[in-house]
Amino acid sequence: MRPLVVLFSGVTWDGVRGSERHLTEALSEYTDILWVDPPVSPMTPQRYRGIGSTGRSWQPSVREAAPGVTRLTPIALPGWTRPGIRATTWPLVRFQVRRTLSRRPHAVIACSFDDVLGRWGSARNVLYGTDDWVSGASLMGQPTDRLRAEERATLARTDVVLAVTPELAARWQEFGADPVVVPNGCDTAAYHGIEDVPPATLPEGFPAEVAGVVGQLTDRIDISYLEAVADTGIGLLLVGPRDPRWEPSRWPALEACPNVHHVGPVPFAELPQWLRCMDVGLTPYADTAFNRASFPLKTLEYLAAGRPVVGTALPATVRLASESEDVVAVQELSGFADAVVRAAKDKSDGRARRQAFAEKHSWSARAAVVAQVIGLR
Repeated sequence: MRPLVVLFSGVTWDGVRGSERHLTEALSEYTDILWVDPPVSPMTPQRYRGIGSTGRSWQPSVREAAPGVTRLTPIALPGWTRPGIRATTWPLVRFQVRRTLSRRPHAVIACSFDDVLGRWGSARNVLYGTDDWVSGASLMGQPTDRLRAEERATLARTDVVLAVTPELAARWQEFGADPVVVPNGCDTAAYHGIEDVPPATLPEGFPAEVAGVVGQLTDRIDISYLEAVADTGIGLLLVGPRDPRWEPSRWPALEACPNVHHVGPVPFAELPQWLRCMDVGLTPYADTAFNRASFPLKTLEYLAAGRPVVGTALPATVRLASESEDVVAVQELSGFADAVVRAAKDKSDGRARRQAFAEKHSWSARAAVVAQVIGLR
């Protein structure tokens, strides 16, 4: 019988396909996994409980999510994130997880500071830090003081700490932890044969050279870089949902530019056809404490799709730029726009080189490290 790992995710399995799901799917090579969604209320309509969810409104839902991965959507009281009620949430979730388990877990992985670690007997308690959640409290609509307190409590209950960047690891070292740095990876298999995929249809008359952004348009993005690229006259293709709170006064003018096309959210499986339209991928992140401790997934995905990358000079991008000639890190606005134009107009074929570089940073490679660290190999 294979070992079992319980992973408490900060997002639903059906949500944005981010670090937690990618790592889970890759880690399933070594272990069975019980993926635990954030809880829902009994008042949550069935259609919002995720694909495959069945049963009564007050019952947790358990179903297969992928080979080797079982998905649990637990139930909590209405208003489960509010002060007071929140104190009941994680005891209820832990109870439902225990009822779902068929055997003792080898490890329990928390992808947040929620109260789920240190309560599973001999299981290894693992904190998987995908971002500096304290620095990003306002971005996530969370109270900073509460997150700081939960950070200390969680680190005190943790046996293994995984941090996405050296910057986040350094923060947690101040609390006595000894983090293992596990950067984000990329799903290289999703982009195999991308040049055989028919490109998506762009508006008639759209510029021949196209720079693109794949991902959510939120406060993590500095719109000044997008405006600077649009001002060059090359095409700017934006693929992903926009937070309506992001740049409400500047966004309409950018979107109205004839050389700017915003697609909105698309399924992960359809990304290759949009990446086919791009000559260069952009990672135009704002210079914030939260972003300085992050590792943008999109940078590696552009490379896996064979596209060069221009990003702002945040630490993770600078490190990648030192390893690959196909990543350019620039902070100054005009320099950023100039680098984008050069990359878009460069017709030399470096696709194989970029994809080979991305392969070294695949989720399979990341999962092998995690499996080693938590004792699955």
